[in-house]
Amino acid sequence: MGKGEITRERILGIAEAAVLAKGFGATSIDEVIAEAGLTKSGFFYHFKDKNALAREMVRRYVETNDKLFDDIFARGAELSDDPLQAFLISLKLLAEIMADLPNGHPGCLIASICYQERLFDREVRDLTAQSVRGWNARFRAIFEGIAAVHPPREPIDLDDLAEMMSCIVDGGIIMSKTLNDPRRLERQILAFRTCVKLIFSPAHS
Repeated sequence: MGKGEITRERILGIAEAAVLAKGFGATSIDEVIAEAGLTKSGFFYHFKDKNALAREMVRRYVETNDKLFDDIFARGAELSDDPLQAFLISLKLLAEIMADLPNGHPGCLIASICYQERLFDREVRDLTAQSVRGWNARFRAIFEGIAAVHPPREPIDLDDLAEMMSCIVDGGIIMSKTLNDPRRLERQILAFRTCVKLIFSPAHS
């Protein structure tokens, strides 16, 4: 990674931490510049305005989360050939990762943008929507694979179930921060794991 890329990543990291702590509206370019130890011209060399910064922050955030999901679900698939068991293992791994964060999950950048969407141009808003659709599609595909082997015990819309995964994670982050209990997110993921297990496990005769 070259010097320019290192500086760019540093700016994005500083901006993301500030936004997750207090939102986009309360985060100024000047404070990011000061924290990064740059001149204004140095900042604008990398990002022409706040919308450009937001776009790259979203892309970076999504790439990081996609890599996390790729690794976790690949590991689950390595440990079991059964799609349900692989997913249950992956959820357990995800819960363990969230539990290992010393101060809990820092927050959801996508949620931060949604709460203040009027601050951003259409490209930023479309990018956040595309990100959410991508995660929903990922989980929908997983549940389709599970349902093909383990038909649900009760009728359930797989799209709704896929969306629930995102809701559980974001809701768990909010609850953890609001109640100052970092382990809430871990417990919510594990509760969702139990629900998935009950939905797809065969009924006892």
